[in-house]
Amino acid sequence: MKEQEKKQVLPLVLSEQTLPIIEQITSGMPGGFFIYHADGEERLIYTNQALIRIYGCRDLEDFQQYTGYTFRGLVHPEDWERVSESIWLQIAESEEGLDFVEYRVRRKDGEIRWIKDYGHFVHTDRYGDVFYVFVEDATERRVKALNDQRAAKLAQERLEALERLEHETTALRLVHEILRSGMWSMEFDPNGEMVSVFWSDEFRAMVGYRDETDFPNALESWSDLLHPEDKERVLQEYYGTISDYTGEKIYDVEYRMLTRGQGYRWFRATGKLSRRPDGSPITYVGMFVDITERKQSKEELETQHRLLEDALEQANRANRAKTVFLNNMSHDIRTPMNAIMGFTALASTHANDPALVRDYLAKISQSSGLLLSLINDVLDMSRIESGKTRIEAAPCSLNELLHDLHTIVQTEVYAKHLHFSVDSSAVTDEAVVCDRLRLKQVLLNVVSNSVKFTPPLGTVQVRAAQLPEAAAGWGSYVFTVRDTGIGMSREFIQHIFEPFERERTSTVSGTQGTGLGMTITKSILDMMGGSIRVESEEGKGSLFTIALSFPLASQPCRSGYPPEWPDAIGQIRPAWSDGSFQGKRILLVEDNELNQEIAATILEEAGFTVVIASNGAEAVDQVIASAEDPYDLILMDLQMPVLDGCGATRAIRALEDPKLASLPILAMTANAFTEDKQRVLEAGMNGHLGKPIEIDKLMDALWQLLNGKTLLL
Repeated sequence: MKEQEKKQVLPLVLSEQTLPIIEQITSGMPGGFFIYHADGEERLIYTNQALIRIYGCRDLEDFQQYTGYTFRGLVHPEDWERVSESIWLQIAESEEGLDFVEYRVRRKDGEIRWIKDYGHFVHTDRYGDVFYVFVEDATERRVKALNDQRAAKLAQERLEALERLEHETTALRLVHEILRSGMWSMEFDPNGEMVSVFWSDEFRAMVGYRDETDFPNALESWSDLLHPEDKERVLQEYYGTISDYTGEKIYDVEYRMLTRGQGYRWFRATGKLSRRPDGSPITYVGMFVDITERKQSKEELETQHRLLEDALEQANRANRAKTVFLNNMSHDIRTPMNAIMGFTALASTHANDPALVRDYLAKISQSSGLLLSLINDVLDMSRIESGKTRIEAAPCSLNELLHDLHTIVQTEVYAKHLHFSVDSSAVTDEAVVCDRLRLKQVLLNVVSNSVKFTPPLGTVQVRAAQLPEAAAGWGSYVFTVRDTGIGMSREFIQHIFEPFERERTSTVSGTQGTGLGMTITKSILDMMGGSIRVESEEGKGSLFTIALSFPLASQPCRSGYPPEWPDAIGQIRPAWSDGSFQGKRILLVEDNELNQEIAATILEEAGFTVVIASNGAEAVDQVIASAEDPYDLILMDLQMPVLDGCGATRAIRALEDPKLASLPILAMTANAFTEDKQRVLEAGMNGHLGKPIEIDKLMDALWQLLNGKTLLL
């Protein structure tokens, strides 16, 4: 019975002389402190209020019920065995009875937090073996992965401090010394009037002062240094704690304070009053800690959080756009595919009606072109995003480029009866150094959009002008595309250059597309150092303005096209229609039988004599065998069994017979990216054409090569 009574008293009183000191000193500590029996039960003897708050409990009674008031009850169950073994192993190996360990705790609200535990094992005559333990919440350090070296140094400093503990009295004195490192106190007379203020030397050092001469023991020494934005709040908390005669309010506030030499720094001050029976204050004791680094880390974390939220919003927007894109693409790809398959079936069914079959074939061709355009846009955007697109500079004729542009869109212009014009009269220097293919792609994207979205009988005007302001050897150019089409809303114009954006789906507008054309255009212009501006109004058309600067070429670059624009559709005959292909011998190197049939038929109808090789090795043998009557030209696929197109080309270029080694070789392949073109040129080919075969482009390329011209595609 006496032993039970003794255990009931222990949580409340360690000794009549020491407990009041412990309670007064540790009640205002921001960190936890407790004492427990070093026996099998490990019941707690004392705990301060900070520890109770760490565990999310209301008061001591709540804390006792939640933890069982044992050391084991404080530790996360999964960590208990490790913690217990570590403590006793350190004690066994340390003559001073010191230990340090980190472990998890589970708060009453379920939150898991990390604790740093600094313990000192002592033997007392009255209570036997006990542990004095200081704890800190180490969660932020764990979460933010604070510098391990700093943490180790801090742990070492605490352990070195604990080494001074030799017995119970020394331990209590150490608690006082630790608090004095940033300690302040005020004394009050029976009337509640402040009679003295004390700042520890460590307190003064933290704010950059040496002694009482620099920083007098007066309340104003501290309050006058408070940040103007924090002062009213801090003093309200300070005096509010004094005037709270219930004794329940604890002073705990964070604020900025002007230090000597370091400007404003963040501090946390905690404090509590001891009171007389009538509630009047006796002593106001508190702790003062520099928390600048923690505040900075918190601000950095908040900044990172905001950045992550912004990134998440952008990602969500991109995901939504891509979802819409995939839905649109599913529709837009299936639409031409349905036409291709449907009209193919109808053509087979009505094979005895030539006029109807020609109509079906025209629609199949139109749908095939649309499908190829969709695929090219997706592949172009993918390559731009992966950084694989490069700008290649070479001499170029702007007039010829604009002529190409007119030729490409004239079929659709004619079909919709549009008033279409191209004006380059304001261009003085038409020979420039630029990436001809990319510039044509930019202009074609914009012009094609205008043609697409302009109703029949509408107007599309393309104008090129050279500005007078340019550095020596350079030309500044502005290309404008104006149409009388359906226009765009102001809201959509803000997003027109974002991937996958379309103001209307093809179901509504009747026009298919990926929503990538303007994104590709903007990306290419950025790489070329140019800019694009859009002006538009719904129902009233659009105006696109493209600005670019190019080095001037030393002389014009011609490809054989007439410089003037055609007066009417169909008035210009292509150069290759003069019958010059008749009797020319071509070696067609192609492994796919269907592609062989298509290419051979096209070439034979143009007048060529065609010989087929099914792989690169066979092609080399055919070339060697033709020494007496060499081929006029070789069409070379790239991906083939036995020997690929580049390998075959290198083998042909290495032949001893100069006639055979110098045969014109034109790549005709589905490998249509820029690096593929570069690869075939490095292998020794004369040019590159992509599949699917476009007959006009193929014939133009063959005519140029057979007439000894440099191939321009």
